[in-house]
Amino acid sequence: MSIYDFTMKDAQGNDVDLAGYQGKVLLVVNTATRCGLTPQYEELQQLYDRYAAEGLEILDFPCNQFREQAPESSGEIAQVCQMKFGTRFKIFDKIDVNGARAHPLYVYLKAQKPEDKGNHVFKDLLLKLASLGEKREGSDIKWNFTKFLVNRNGDVVERFAPSVTPSEIEADIRALL
Repeated sequence: MSIYDFTMKDAQGNDVDLAGYQGKVLLVVNTATRCGLTPQYEELQQLYDRYAAEGLEILDFPCNQFREQAPESSGEIAQVCQMKFGTRFKIFDKIDVNGARAHPLYVYLKAQKPEDKGNHVFKDLLLKLASLGEKREGSDIKWNFTKFLVNRNGDVVERFAPSVTPSEIEADIRALL
């Protein structure tokens, strides 16, 4: 099994076969439009602007599981991101990333990289406080803007904590390009 075995719905409800991304470097991110980390959209778009021509693709999966910070429909989320942050990378349909209804793609990603990389003690403490009362287990996604980096062969090479900004992983992306 690989990431290329999944077919996902985009924000408009169309099927997207991830096999179409073979040979690309992928940054897979669960996002939310009303999160304190939402300004990361700007850095994601900057990375996309810099490296799309070299083979970077950003796959944005909105998720409403963390304090319901993505309440809009998938189409509305795509529109907000395009208007507010100028995003031009692919925005998919809203999915669950944890629990019994976690999308199989995220079950797969978490199995490949069960732990976050990144040691931002203060930021991580704030995220922990924000998620008090929300049950997390083992490899569960901790919060919005967890990032999975996938190489051109479809291997999940790293998982970055929500507090790790896109600009902080630019060197990792460049190394794979």
